[in-house]
Amino acid sequence: MSSISLLLLLFPILFITFSLFATPSSSAVDTFVFGGCSQLKYAQGTPYESSVNSMLTSLVNSATFTTYNNFTIPSSTSQEALYGLFQCRGDLNNADCGRCVARAVSQLGTICANSCGGALQLEGCFVKYDNTSFLGVEDKTVVVRKCGPSIAYDSDALTRRDALLGYLGAGDGSYKPYRVGGSGDLAGMAQCVGDLSASECQDCLSDAIGRLKTDCGASKWGDMYLAKCYARYSKGGDHSNGGDENNNDEEIEKTLAILIGLIAGVALLIIFLSFLRKVCEGERDGK
Repeated sequence: MSSISLLLLLFPILFITFSLFATPSSSAVDTFVFGGCSQLKYAQGTPYESSVNSMLTSLVNSATFTTYNNFTIPSSTSQEALYGLFQCRGDLNNADCGRCVARAVSQLGTICANSCGGALQLEGCFVKYDNTSFLGVEDKTVVVRKCGPSIAYDSDALTRRDALLGYLGAGDGSYKPYRVGGSGDLAGMAQCVGDLSASECQDCLSDAIGRLKTDCGASKWGDMYLAKCYARYSKGGDHSNGGDENNNDEEIEKTLAILIGLIAGVALLIIFLSFLRKVCEGERDGK
């Protein structure tokens, strides 16, 4: 094989390497938040299993076109009705939403195998299915509550945190299922599931934000996930998984530098060997 052919083989490798590392890290979207399954199980090979598979497939397919949708498979003489929905974080595009929902459905199929109902929340999306109708039903059950270390010594940060949460919780009667805000190094986010009405959404978010402020007190960051909505805030980018994401980014940069160095080294070696071969061939021809 000639040196030119070898170099041509290296260019796709280099391109793929850049493509992989130029893509934003999906950890902020795919990170697991919570999951739960119904205790009731269905038997394999039954019509209900077929309905579950059809439901989850519909959720994944629909997520490539929209960031929220719900489906109902009506009951029949051979099976119960089945209800399902998905929702992506309000800042995700359709491609990222589709990937997140596909990931969530895959994990749901593993942790809730043969369960008649299940729900799973990733950082970027939420998926749920059940044989009991939950569509349009407000549910303020606390599912996840996490609070960071205290910032009690920083009264300015606490004041801005309270103002931020107040902004996220403010309602003007319009339908705002996804809300974001920030103040300096403080950032906040709140969202309710799309099957709730405007008033139900506001009620759920107000409850989540109120609980977040009370339960997390002077914490540097906090998460409050209710069954149909959530509210979060963080200071300085710190969060429950913030440190891991920073470390991952550093590792990616180091790995990228090593790979580029290796590929460049191999390319130089091939060029050098090609040069030596030409010199040797020239000497042979001259004899």
